[in-house]
Amino acid sequence: MDTAVKYDIEFIKDEARQLVSKGVVNRQQPIYTLCKYVSEREWPLFELELEKNEFLLRDRIIDLLSHERWEED
Repeated sequence: MDTAVKYDIEFIKDEARQLVSKGVVNRQQPIYTLCKYVSEREWPLFELELEKNEFLLRDRIIDLLSHERWEED
């Protein structure tokens, strides 16, 4: 039985967006910063999905957030 979580790119983007909105990570940090918030066991799956979608771990988190919504102050 396979109990591993399947990460798709939309899930990864949503997770990154939530971490940024909570102020846990900064948009300018590299994507590999997210590894702190993914279990060590599941990080290879997370990383594989990023690679399939042509993201490098050194790319900035903002690259994942290509469609951010801005609210007026």
